[in-house]
Amino acid sequence: MNKKKNRAKLILEDGSEFSGFSFGYETNTNGEVVFNTGMIGYSETMTDPSYRGQILVCTFPMIGNYGIPSKEIEHNLLKNFESDNIQCRALIVSDYSPNYSHWNAKSSLSDWMREEKIPGIYGIDTRMLTRKLRDKGTMSGKIIIDETSAVDFQDPNKTNLVAEVSVKEVIEYKAGIQKIVLVDCGVKNSIIRAFLGRGITVIRVPYDYDFTIVEANGIVISNGPGDPKLNVTTIENTRKAFKLEKPILGICLGSQILALAAGADTYKLKYGHRGHNQPCNELGTKRCYITSQNHGYAVDSKTLTEDWREWFINDSDGTNEGIIHISKPFFASQFHPEASPGPDDSEFIFDMFIRALK
Repeated sequence: MNKKKNRAKLILEDGSEFSGFSFGYETNTNGEVVFNTGMIGYSETMTDPSYRGQILVCTFPMIGNYGIPSKEIEHNLLKNFESDNIQCRALIVSDYSPNYSHWNAKSSLSDWMREEKIPGIYGIDTRMLTRKLRDKGTMSGKIIIDETSAVDFQDPNKTNLVAEVSVKEVIEYKAGIQKIVLVDCGVKNSIIRAFLGRGITVIRVPYDYDFTIVEANGIVISNGPGDPKLNVTTIENTRKAFKLEKPILGICLGSQILALAAGADTYKLKYGHRGHNQPCNELGTKRCYITSQNHGYAVDSKTLTEDWREWFINDSDGTNEGIIHISKPFFASQFHPEASPGPDDSEFIFDMFIRALK
């Protein structure tokens, strides 16, 4: 971290300004300003492709105190991160700790952000900022560090963010006889690891690939960033996949794509769900699971057709957290059963899907 404190500020589209000091890479940027309530896991969170195009606000007051872990490779994937790079456009924290201590730490958060060319601001009243985002909803913002360089507001949800984070060619991760085709809309490494750890071979394909022609026992549609309705090709391919009657699992954005393919609608949440402590109630059993989440859109459960039903709902605001077909092996969770970071209460969803594989 630089010894000299350089001023920086966040400007929201409603004209609000929040002043602080810069850390990480010093550059101006813009994006959608969102907040995450997690207490730990900033390295996993920042590399989650679902944060593409967003300025991330951490509500937990101190960030950076355990540094950044090593870049170990396991199954041809970074073991301690959710993708190869930082995906958010900037990080905003209340108190940044340049001093870190952890047995696996290899660098400071600031040094890592500098290496990845990601700016950060600390010294901001993140409680006031979070309250504003809760009251008014997420909004566009821009970070100004260099006053001589102009940057405009931009809504990243109007662009095809999935195309930016999806793989460009097919990749196979071998683990067992049974195979799934994983439609990469911005998949987290932990989802791939969840299947490999259960002895399932993963065939990872681009978001716009015709995955219905791939020989596999089941289909998984991954998480990812942005407005689900922009993924027209993926939605159409999912409709085609329904006719195959192979098991289909949707996760996060994948749940929304599954719903849209089935004729339901989606909408943008006021400020989204981002954190590791979201309570989700399984309808029927009435069991409540504490879940890890990162989404700004949701399925409108009132628009589900008669052959689909709600599977989970959010106990905090009643929004949809999962859908399931009444007779076929098609189901989806809006939350992340793989966690990383967060609780693993709902990992049984992977086992449920694997039991359904033909």
